Amino acid sequence: MAKLFEHVEGHMLTELDFKLVWPRTEYHCARCGGHQGHVFEDGPDPTGLRWCNNGVALRFVPA
Repeated sequence: MAKLFEHVEGHMLTELDFKLVWPRTEYHCARCGGHQGHVFEDGPDPTGLRWCNNGVALRFVPA
C-alpha cells in the first residue's frame, strides 16, 4: 500500500517546464499525457516536495 506522499508507480510522468524564468518540474498522466500540475522542492517533510495540482485534473470519488 502506498503512503500518503507517494504516487502510484507507472501512473505519472515528469518533465522540465521552462515557460517561466526558472525551470519547474511538470507532472502529467502517463496514460493520456494530461497536465496535472507542478512539483517544487520547497515543501514539508518527509519528502520536501510541494505539489501544485491542477484542480481541473482531479476527480473526487466518495469513499
